[in-house]
Formats: sequence, structure tokens, C-alpha cells
Amino acid sequence: MKFIIQRDQLISSVQNVMKAISSRTAIPILTGMKIEAKTTGITLTGSDSDISIESFIPTEEDGIVNVEQIEEGSIVLQARYFPDIVRKLPEKTVEIEADSDLKVTIRSGKAEFNLNGQDAEEYPQLPKLQSENSFELPTDLLKSLIKQTVFAVSTMETRPILTGVNVKLQNDTLNFTATDSHRLASREIPVKETNSDFSNIVVPGKSLNELYKILDDSENNIEISVTNNQILFRTEHLNFLSRLLDGNYPETSRLIPEQSKTVLHVKTKELINTIDRASLLAKEERNNVVKLTTKDEKLLEITSNSPEVGRVAEEISVQSITGEELKISFSSKYMLDALKAIEDDEVKIEFTGSMRPFIIKPSNNDPILQLILPVRTY
Repeated sequence: MKFIIQRDQLISSVQNVMKAISSRTAIPILTGMKIEAKTTGITLTGSDSDISIESFIPTEEDGIVNVEQIEEGSIVLQARYFPDIVRKLPEKTVEIEADSDLKVTIRSGKAEFNLNGQDAEEYPQLPKLQSENSFELPTDLLKSLIKQTVFAVSTMETRPILTGVNVKLQNDTLNFTATDSHRLASREIPVKETNSDFSNIVVPGKSLNELYKILDDSENNIEISVTNNQILFRTEHLNFLSRLLDGNYPETSRLIPEQSKTVLHVKTKELINTIDRASLLAKEERNNVVKLTTKDEKLLEITSNSPEVGRVAEEISVQSITGEELKISFSSKYMLDALKAIEDDEVKIEFTGSMRPFIIKPSNNDPILQLILPVRTY
């Protein structure tokens, strides 16, 4: 195997693929990165058996030559050293050559590295997903679906199913829902021209976080394919494969209150800043609790009290408050996460009493919903 490649192209592919490589894996060869050279281009692969990422660098694209002098072949290189070597090479092009004894030479300018490779035949074959269940979305829309929900997954392994995001596609509507049982985040969007239907797909939050980091903010489509235990996200030069979590996701729709007793409309940024200031004195072990009290139809008071530290109180004017008077305490962290996920200038918050879950939505009726359980304070 031999080829000469543009270093910038190689670096960005290597960085993407590294997100799937872990030093803590039961299969030693998976600590390496597979490199495959064909006349059409170079494919890099990384996997930790939960996530697999393939990044393709075409020989030529838009009249620009990325790879030249290709002799076909494949090799697995130690991922511990290869990325750092590539990043620090002196010139804009890199020559990589592997001989029949699996010895690899990396040259750039006057620098030359010799590495021991491993046989690519021993690298596990990635499953080829040919699924009936596939549909397409603009990449930037998928990124916003992830951003608005994935933060609410559970970080506790006690209920593994809650560490993932529930993805449903029914009646041409795609829904992402995440909950850690103290809060819930969900968003739905219409999807055109799909003949797919599935409901109990749970994608690990870790996989979605890594996918989010790799994807560009582009309007190009990404293809999503689902089989019974894996999901594949495919763009023009990237395949991102993740296993799905086993088990049944809880029915979350019944958590969402049907009617509300107090409704307020408030500017998102002002509320974020006020709660952020109040949380400065909120004690760590009490979930950073802040208290919200309605004053009159246009005024809220946000307070936080920590006996050893002190107290903070701030009044904030809102667009409107309707319904019953209210005092409620909640985690400032959960509230800030929820408000930041809603990309609208104004939010509508609906309460059904001080001990019931409350919901936050954008005022523009975009189908994003954040639900938070209040905290008992004595």
C-alpha cells in the first residue's frame, strides 16, 4: 500500500475517526485505526464496538486532487501515535507506505517515521446496513434535534435505557425524546417522503454527542438507516454506525400535564441570566435549587438561599402571568439547560401547582418541549 495525501484532509479525517477509538477495548486491534487505499480514495475506520466511524477522502473532488500515486492495500496503525505524528508533520503533503512485513513509513519533508502496523484482515468487518427503514434529513436540522434533547439523558447506569435518546418515526413525524426521570426534553419535526416507521429505537447519548461534534452545520442531507440493533448516519464522505440500547423506553407522554394553572411568558435571555445569578449561591448538595415566586401579573421573584453562604433575590419583569399565584423550587441547572436548548427569544412556561412537573416551550409554538420536576424544599 502506498499513497501521497494532503495533510489537512488527513488530519480532519483522523480526528473524526478517533472519536470511535478507545484504549479500553476488549479487542486489541480496535485500539488501532484501519487505513484502506483504493484508486477512488482513502478510507479511515475506527471502532470501539459501540460506535464505528468510517471517513472517506476521495482521490479528487471539485477539481482538487487530495490523493495521488495510490497503490492499493490496507493496514491498521496504532491510534495512540498516528494522529500526533500526522498533526506535527512539517509539509502540506504526507506519503504513507506499508510493505509486506506490515512495516509502515510516513514521510513529510525531511521527517520520516517508521511504525509497526497490524494486518487489516484481522480488523472486524463493519456490518453493511441495507435497511428498508431509511430516511433523509438536512444535517443542520439533525444537529439541532440532538442539541435540544441529548443533554437530558441519564448519566446513571442504573437504568441503562435512560442513557439514550428515544427516536420515533411515525406518520411522517420524527420525534426525539430524552429523560433522566427528573426532567424530559423532546422535539418533533415533519419528515417528507419516508416509508419508514419505528418507535422503540434508543440511541446512546454518547453516540449522539460524538456524532454532533463530527457533523458540519450544512443543509446537505444525511441519510439515517435503522435495523433491529444498529443505526447508521451517512453523509457523502462519512459513515457513523452506532449500536442501539436494548430494552423498552418508558412511555413518557403521560408525564406531560394536560392542563395548566399558571402560565407565564418571559424573555428567554433575561430569565437565563437571572437564574444564573441566583444559582451562584445555590448549594451544590441541594441540586442548586432556586425558587420562583409570582408577584403580580408582570413580576416574578427568583431567590436562592444557602444558610452558610447567604441569600440572593432578584425581581424580573415578564411579558405576562395568568392563572393562580405560584411558589415553586427547582434545580437551576436543569432550568438553565432547558432554556438554553430552546432557540427562541421568548418562552412560555406552564405550571400545574408547586409539586407537579412544569413545561417550557418556545412562544412561537415550535414543537420543542422541556419538562422539569420541581424540588421539595422544607
